[in-house]
Amino acid sequence: MTIDDRAALIDQFVYAWNIKDVDALMNLMTDNCTFHSSVGPDPGVRFEGHADVRRGFEMYLRPSGSATETVMEKPLVSMNFAVTRWTTFQRHGDGTVLETRACDVFEFEGDRIRRKDTYRKISTPVTASSR
Repeated sequence: MTIDDRAALIDQFVYAWNIKDVDALMNLMTDNCTFHSSVGPDPGVRFEGHADVRRGFEMYLRPSGSATETVMEKPLVSMNFAVTRWTTFQRHGDGTVLETRACDVFEFEGDRIRRKDTYRKISTPVTASSR
């Protein structure tokens, strides 16, 4: 695969994640894939293997009940790994906006993704006056 192929793979993953299409996501993952989430113990929950990663993706992609907007930056892609950077604004009924900045580090194996590792950089309540 070329770097352009890797970039297209990441674009497909981001699109599938944003529309919450777990089947499409799993088609992009290797059988021995891992997903390291950004929340939970140690410092996040780790899912290993195709079935467990599917369960993790389903858990994290459940509807939250609040309006969410995600702003993606252009991915950084190499032959062995890629990094996506994103900011999510989650709007709650009381007018509070929760801003989360994060990145995902992906590792490749063959023509698929072997590892998705998520890191949260900042999570801060934002009011209209502070934006």
